[in-house]
Amino acid sequence: MKSKPRIAIIGAGLGGTAGAALLAKAGFDVKLYEQAPAFARIGAGIHLGPNVMKIMRRIGIEDELNRMGSHPDFWYSRHWQTGDELAAIPLGDYALSHYGASYLTVHRGDFHAMMTAALPAGLLAFNKKLTEVEDLGDVVKLHFTDGTVEDCDIVIGADGVNSKLRDALLGPELPKYSGYVGHRAVFPTPIDSGPLPYDMCVKWWSDDRHMMVYYVTEKRDEIYYVTGVPEAEWDMTKSWVPSSQEEMREAFDGWHPTVQSLINGTKEISKWPLLERDPLPLWSRGRIVLLGDACHPMKPHMAQGAAMAIEDAAMLVRCFQEVGAENHTLAFKLYEKNRTERASRVQKVSHDNTWLRTNENPDWCFGYDVFNVPLVQP
Repeated sequence: MKSKPRIAIIGAGLGGTAGAALLAKAGFDVKLYEQAPAFARIGAGIHLGPNVMKIMRRIGIEDELNRMGSHPDFWYSRHWQTGDELAAIPLGDYALSHYGASYLTVHRGDFHAMMTAALPAGLLAFNKKLTEVEDLGDVVKLHFTDGTVEDCDIVIGADGVNSKLRDALLGPELPKYSGYVGHRAVFPTPIDSGPLPYDMCVKWWSDDRHMMVYYVTEKRDEIYYVTGVPEAEWDMTKSWVPSSQEEMREAFDGWHPTVQSLINGTKEISKWPLLERDPLPLWSRGRIVLLGDACHPMKPHMAQGAAMAIEDAAMLVRCFQEVGAENHTLAFKLYEKNRTERASRVQKVSHDNTWLRTNENPDWCFGYDVFNVPLVQP
C-alpha cells in the first residue's frame, strides 16, 4: 500500500493552523512548522464572520469561540465629526438566522491559541525558520536555521506577506507600501465613552482616514481599535514601530469626543505599515503551493484578510479530498481556480476602502460557504 503524501505547512499563523487542523481531521499526514519559539497574546483584534465560523465548526471550536467572543448587533459606520450614522449592517441574531453562523469579534491571540490547542499533539514544531526549499521533483527538502533538513511531498506556504516560499516560486520582491499606516491598540474599556455609548462594532470615517473599533471579549471589558491613516513613507526594514497618544491626537484632531475618549484611554499603541502585492501570476509550482498573505496580502479594510487565508486553507483541503493529495498538480489547479476570483475581489474592495460605508448587502462575503460552494473545474 502506498503511503500518504507528507504535507508540510510553513507558518503557523491563522491560515496555516487552520489548514493543519483540517488536514489532520481529514486523515492526512501533516506537519506544521513555525519560526517563532512560542506564541504570545499579541495586541490585535479580529472579525470572524459566518464564512469563517463555518470552518471553525469543522475544526470543532465554534461553540467555545461563541462563548468567548463579542457578538455585535450591527456593523455601524459613523461620520468622523458628528457621529451621525452612515450605515447599519445587521449582524447578531440576523447573521445566525440568515447565514447559518455567528458574527464575532475576538482578540486575535485568544482565537489563535484556541485553534492551536485544537491541533493533535506533536503536529506543530516551533523554532523552525526556513532558510531554503529544494523541490527535487519527487521530494521537497526543507532547510531550517537550526541545521535540520526535513523531507516532504507537498509544501504549503502560509508564511505571510514576506513569504520565503513565495520567493522560491517567483524570486525575491518586497511587498508594496500602500501609503497608509494602521495604529493598533487593545486596552480596558474606558468608563466614560463621551457623548455616544460605545458601539459593539463601528467604523468612524473621514475622507482620508478611519478608525475601526470593537470589543474583543464577551464581557466587553476589553476594546480594540485599528486605524488607516495616510503616511507618505515607511522604513521597510521595520515591521512595526511604537506610537503614542500624542500621535493619535494629532492624526484624529477634531474628531468626535467618543473617538477622543478611546485615544485618552489607550495605554500602548503600535503602528504598522499597510502592505499589498499585485495579484500573482501563479499560486503554485511543482510541489509548492501558497495561501493567504503569501499570495494575496491586502489592507485590513474589509476585516477579511485572515478570513481569506482560512478559506484558502479549507478550499485546499477540500481539493485534496476531491482528487487526492497524490494528484497534487490537479489539486493545486482546482484550488487556484476556486479561490482566485474571490480573493481578488476582497483584495480590491479592501484596497478601495469602501466596505460597508453605506448600507450595502454583504451576502456575497458573509454568506460564502467554502465546503458547499460548487467547485469550478480548471
